[in-house]
Amino acid sequence: MKPTAVSLPMKHISQIKILWLSALAVALMMVQTIAAQARPDSFADLAEQVMPSVVNITTSTVVASRTGPQGVVPEGSPFEDFFREFQDRQGDDGDRPRRSSALGSGFVISEDGFVVTNNHVIDGADEILIEFFDGEELPATVVGKDPNTDIALLKVESETPLPFVNFGDSDGARIGDWVLAVGNPLGQNSSVSAGIVSARNRALSGAYDDYIQTDAAINRGNSGGPLFNMDGEVVGVNTAILSPNGGSIGIGFSMASNVVTRVVDQLQQFGETRRGWLGVRIQNVSEDMIDAVDGLEKAAGAMITDVPDGPAKDAGLVAGDIILTFDGKDVEDVQGLVREVGNTEVGKAVRVLVLREGKTQTLKVTLGRREEAEAAVPASLPVETEEPTEKNFLGLTVSPVTEALRAELGIDADTSGLVVQGVDEASKAFEKGLRQGDVIVEASQQDLTSISDLEARIDEATEAGRKSILLKVRRGGEPRFVALNLSE
Repeated sequence: MKPTAVSLPMKHISQIKILWLSALAVALMMVQTIAAQARPDSFADLAEQVMPSVVNITTSTVVASRTGPQGVVPEGSPFEDFFREFQDRQGDDGDRPRRSSALGSGFVISEDGFVVTNNHVIDGADEILIEFFDGEELPATVVGKDPNTDIALLKVESETPLPFVNFGDSDGARIGDWVLAVGNPLGQNSSVSAGIVSARNRALSGAYDDYIQTDAAINRGNSGGPLFNMDGEVVGVNTAILSPNGGSIGIGFSMASNVVTRVVDQLQQFGETRRGWLGVRIQNVSEDMIDAVDGLEKAAGAMITDVPDGPAKDAGLVAGDIILTFDGKDVEDVQGLVREVGNTEVGKAVRVLVLREGKTQTLKVTLGRREEAEAAVPASLPVETEEPTEKNFLGLTVSPVTEALRAELGIDADTSGLVVQGVDEASKAFEKGLRQGDVIVEASQQDLTSISDLEARIDEATEAGRKSILLKVRRGGEPRFVALNLSE
């Protein structure tokens, strides 16, 4: 039997369309409702949950008194006598050392009384007093501190378990996520401010910097306080602000919790940090090095400029190697490598992939401890050089290192090469930062002892069709690499 075709009246079809559109509208409203629920109507529940674990920190330091009105009025001011008379009326007390106080924030990370704050909050303090959310005050002792990340760990003794908070995974914090800052800004106890994660992986001045940037209000006194995610976990320690007037303008920085937890663990265990040490001097790889180095495909990695005695030298790393990966992780730049090495366990054997003479090579390095490392440079006999002559290359006037130049420029006895006697200010060499007094010690990753050495390296690079040549330059004993254009 064939199926019977049924025709619906137009009125019914219109009704079905209306029902379908109504259902679609309801579904869209539900989606919007769910999205709206993802945005908090209030931070009250979160604040109530975390505030008992956030503390105010008062430090006290004895400072020497100042005689006379120095620092109060300028010397020779008509008010100088007035202030001197005022100080005289204070009696002998004006000459005694006085006690200075400062305020900061912190947070409890265990029920037995470990407290995290910034190092600069407690640095140099004679006394540290912790005030809790309920008003109780307890003295604190310093367990350990790390100026490199500006983190300090304190300990208080309490007869009862203390409310505490846990660290979260700062790597999971995304730009745009809500965050909550709690602390003691400008002496205003238990203040809460909300904002978002404005940026990630910010570096200010330290080798191990990994800051979360936020627009949550952070002011003086917030230092050492926690930055919470919406789960009530600490994802950062409020440390610094960018401001022309000392107040919040919406650019604050919190040290990422994944950095802080490693530091805190070491301070708890050892009372000090124990960071890995590779034992190399390094610089970033620049775009203009790509053509000058065989096998280099992009401006990434860290180029070794010097290898003193240490783990890297023992493992066979040499100046001119470009570190591409460290312990299985890609190396993007110097900052990233320093952070990875510092975060790696002392004594661990790691694999380091380097680019050397156009080929990759993997070396195994057993890391030392950075805090114990000595910046020793191996000594060697000075290299005999030819009689002083000068020649111009690529906008540079160079001559071999002589004993007279060593004495004049303070060149180390173990450094040989060519001294830059002059630089054409219209040249690429000047643009790249080369200056009179610099010492060129390598060209194309080969040692230089004479002008003919440099001539040979330039000829080789030109014959190979290279557009630039890689020079290793020392200034004040510090090495760096410069890729110089051969078309000069």
